[in-house]
Amino acid sequence: MKAVVVSGTVLSVEDVDAPTPEAGQLVLDVVRCGICGSDLHARHHADALADIGVELGYDALMRSSEKVVLGHEFSGIVTARGKGSRLAEGTPVVSFPLVRKGGAIHTTGLSAQAPGAYAEQVLVQDALTLAVPNGLATDVAAVTEPLAVGLHAVRRGEVGKGQVAIVIGCGPVGLSVIMMLKAQGVKTVIASDFSAGRRALATTCGADVVVDPATESPYSSAARHGHIVAAPEIFELGVSTVEKLSKLPVPWPLVWRAAEKLGAATPKHPVIFECVGVPGVIEEIISTAPLASRIVVVGVCMEPDRFRPSMAINKEIDLRFVLGYTPLDFHDALHLLADGKVDAEPIITGVVGLGGVAGAFDALKDPETHAKILIDPRSVSTVPVPR
Repeated sequence: MKAVVVSGTVLSVEDVDAPTPEAGQLVLDVVRCGICGSDLHARHHADALADIGVELGYDALMRSSEKVVLGHEFSGIVTARGKGSRLAEGTPVVSFPLVRKGGAIHTTGLSAQAPGAYAEQVLVQDALTLAVPNGLATDVAAVTEPLAVGLHAVRRGEVGKGQVAIVIGCGPVGLSVIMMLKAQGVKTVIASDFSAGRRALATTCGADVVVDPATESPYSSAARHGHIVAAPEIFELGVSTVEKLSKLPVPWPLVWRAAEKLGAATPKHPVIFECVGVPGVIEEIISTAPLASRIVVVGVCMEPDRFRPSMAINKEIDLRFVLGYTPLDFHDALHLLADGKVDAEPIITGVVGLGGVAGAFDALKDPETHAKILIDPRSVSTVPVPR
């Protein structure tokens, strides 16, 4: 079968062996596969990613010296079944990108042991595969995976519906976060990006306020939302609160403890999603965000970075890092799509055939033109065309 193989940094279309399912596995005819930022990183930083994997106890992430078929966000049609599989041939599906091989579990599309879906067919685990429900178009279902990333980040951010959420960077990950914030009922979502094209997509995806950080800070409305931006304000809040509580007929510590249990003793603060992934962004957010902000780092920075812990400490910043998603996030993202609660079609800006993948990687460098490019293995197009 035909597949796009990366070796070193070179992408090429080659003939590779078609997959054969073992017990509990399925082979899919790939309908669509998205080009992910992780694929872009893997092309140029495979060895750095693999070294981190080794430190975490997993030694099978792809190396630059290997030939690997990329692709982990995909949809397909069941075409072959291993013993004990549940799903019937002909079923349109999406699948969580992990697969068993040789007694171990491997990351589909990021390991030579688990070829991905930049190909005509891909091998998946039946247990991790979900039938596409409610007549959802199979090509749109391919974006379940990046939406699951957004949903996982939002859940880890623990954003209240009345809190302000701020999304820094409106590439595919940031757009997914925006869509999932709105799907979860968050009333105020502020999005920030230097690209006019991405700002337009952020509005389409539901952002309530969109700013160009070259001319306006995403935190400019902090005071209006009750966020604290300077140390004297937190001093005043502490003193004035005790003064007011001291006038009550009960000891003020009792009232304070009760407020803590209700979550009412923490200063109002935004939840900020860092979706850029380049050095310096975390430090910039820590330095400029309101006090007590929660920062959720979703963007993958492949270079060493630094920030000032003393600034984060003095502002009592809550810093969280997130990776991927859980099987439940994946399931829920698919159903949010299929139930019409999330419309991801606007982020799909182009479709290309296997022969156009290398060019699509280059096209994704222009934020004004593309967000998510999908691969159609049966297309002959060598340039991204509208869906």
